Order: sequence, then C-alpha cells, then structure tokens
Amino acid sequence: MESETRMAVTAPGVSAQQARRRHLWRHYSQNAVTYLILGVAVVILGLPFFWMATTSLKPIQEVVIYPPHWLPSELRWENFVEAWHAAPFDRFYINSVVTGVASTVLQVLFALFMAYAFVFIRFPAKNVLFLLVLATMMIPVEMKLVPNYLLLKELHWINTYWALIIPPAAHAFPVFVLHQQFRTLPKDLLDAATVDGATHTQILLRVVAPMSRPLLAAVALVSFVGRWNDYLWPLIVTNKVAMRTLPIGLAYLKETQEGGNRWNLLMAGTIFVIAPILVLFIFTQKQFVEGITRGAVKG
Repeated sequence: MESETRMAVTAPGVSAQQARRRHLWRHYSQNAVTYLILGVAVVILGLPFFWMATTSLKPIQEVVIYPPHWLPSELRWENFVEAWHAAPFDRFYINSVVTGVASTVLQVLFALFMAYAFVFIRFPAKNVLFLLVLATMMIPVEMKLVPNYLLLKELHWINTYWALIIPPAAHAFPVFVLHQQFRTLPKDLLDAATVDGATHTQILLRVVAPMSRPLLAAVALVSFVGRWNDYLWPLIVTNKVAMRTLPIGLAYLKETQEGGNRWNLLMAGTIFVIAPILVLFIFTQKQFVEGITRGAVKG
C-alpha cells in the first residue's frame, strides 16, 4: 500500500491525498465485488437448505399451497418426532455409522499401504500395476454392480455388514491422492530412518503417516461422507429393513398409506441425515482444508 502511494506521488500532477483516495477506492471496489460474488454464492447454495429447514417445520397443508410460503405460520417440532418414529431411524443410524466408519478405516489403510508401496518400494512392473489401479477409476460404478452382486451372493454376504463395508473400501482415488503426497516427502528423512534400521512398516507408521496426517484426515472425511450418502449400493445388497442405511430410510417417509407425499416429514428426516455430517465438518474443517491444500501442491 505504501509503495503504491509513493509511486503515485511521483506521478506529475497527483498529490498524496489523491493517490490515497484512488488506492482506497480501488481496494474497496475489489472487496465489494468479492463480497457480492460470495453473497450470491451463499444465497444460491443456502437457499435449498433454508427451504428444507422451513419445510420440516410446516404442517402438511402449508407445504403444498401455491404460492409457497417461505416461513411456517406455526413451528411444528413434532414433525421430527413423527419422522423418527415413522421408520426405524435408530437402526438406520447404527447401520450407517458402523458401515461408514469401518469402510472408511479400511479404505484409508488400504490406500496408505498401497501408496507407500508404489512410491518407496521397488518391485517388478510397479508402474504398470499403478496404472491398472488408476484405470479402475475409469470404470463406471454401474458396470461393477452386477459382478460385485453376484460375487457377494456366492459368498452369502447379501444383507450383511460385509457387503456394505468391504466393496466400497477398495477405491483407487485415495491411493492416487496419497501417492502424490508421498512423492513430495523429503527422501533424506526416509533414508535416515532406513540407516537407523527401521523397517518399511515402521517408516510408514512413524514417519510417513504422521507427516501426511492432514491429508489422511481429508481423505478419511471425503470417504466417510461418500459412504454416509451412498444410496445405490446399499439398496442393491440389502432387502431387509433392519439392514438399511439412512439414505434408503428416507424413502419410508415420503408416502403415506393413502398415497400422499409427506414432504414435511421427508425434510425432517433429511435433517437427521445431514446434521452429523455438518457437525463433523465443523470440527474437522481445519484439517480438511489443510489436507486438500497439501494434496494440491506438489513440491
């Protein structure tokens, strides 16, 4: 700021006060444009959530009227109680937490060991195998549903936690992200650990993993959110209500026995689903942002 003011002062016919005014005007104009863009983005992204929250508190008569009312005439908190008892949400929560946590832990562990091997261990056809791992990301999810289902059927894993945990745990994207991160680590530190007699497992757990902790947290958060919101795979491998997860459980709230849509209860149930993820992100956003930043910068 001071350097720009000095440069302006040296210009003929421009006083220090005029230069300062021009600089402040430029600064405030840029900030105003930035805040305007951010404000529009907040409105666009936040409006659906606001509508969901207000709809969850409306009586059903106000949900379907036209023109729509943004705010409910009365707050019906009993919608949440009714939605909770309309389906076994306690069981859905247990299933989502168990499968989400277990699948995330396995996915991170698999990616951690595979990425370390591809970066720091020499073995035949390493680059070819890594390309094959990355090639699995090019296969559409829909093409893998039938063979995976037939395999799980032969293993008698249908309607079990194994079907909801094991297949999603094998994913190539975390391997690629950690692979890129491990390539940026200082080799001198790893060589020093090798000279001290550390094994590959000790180097991974005591050196590589602690240095990559923010990125591991980001990978784990993305993986958990993906498992928490997954709808198609749990729908295919489970047909018992007791094994359903939260995204599938929302379907039990939509229609009444008379065929009408209970949109207020559905919105209340949706809040049940997204609330844990919002709370989790609030407490881990620092690690998430730091991990994404590290993963995006290659040294």
